[in-house]
Amino acid sequence: MNVNQRDGRDAVGQRAPRSGGRTTAQRTTQAATAGTDRLDRREETRARGAREFPTQGSAALRPAGGTRKTDTTAPRLRVAPPPPVSVPQAPFVGLILVLVVGGVLGILAVNTKINENAFKLERLQQQQAKLDVDQQQLEKEIADQKAPGNLTANARKIGLVESGELAYIRLPDGKVIGVPHPAEGAPAITSQQGNGG
Repeated sequence: MNVNQRDGRDAVGQRAPRSGGRTTAQRTTQAATAGTDRLDRREETRARGAREFPTQGSAALRPAGGTRKTDTTAPRLRVAPPPPVSVPQAPFVGLILVLVVGGVLGILAVNTKINENAFKLERLQQQQAKLDVDQQQLEKEIADQKAPGNLTANARKIGLVESGELAYIRLPDGKVIGVPHPAEGAPAITSQQGNGG
């Protein structure tokens, strides 16, 4: 028994696994041989199937002859960079300038319209205030004219005189209640009839 066997190491210098498993070197060599055996078996099965079950016409999957193995490996595929895109700069800059200028002009137009409407609103508010004052004056004049003393004075002024007893006509049957008399009395001096007008 040599030193390597005593330590549990094999000739390569790796310690043998305790559970009876394989070492890394054994695994890589076994995987490589298993991969090539698997590929050989696949190719052989395909060739045998093509010989046993020949097909005709467009349904043929593989030629009847054996498969050829190529020793050359397929080139490794890589993602190619995208082709450079050349975008013309002048139309883009022109579009940006048109948008900026259009936006500024639009804002100026809106501000001008707002200011114009503000002046118009102020003018209308002043007109409304004046009309409110006129309405108050007219309402005051109406209230003055409604006063009983003013009504009597205005009636005398236009030549009216006070009447005596009143007579009424009842509408459903047209009967006259009371005796109608013409008004007696001289017109006032300030009336139009009294001063000869």
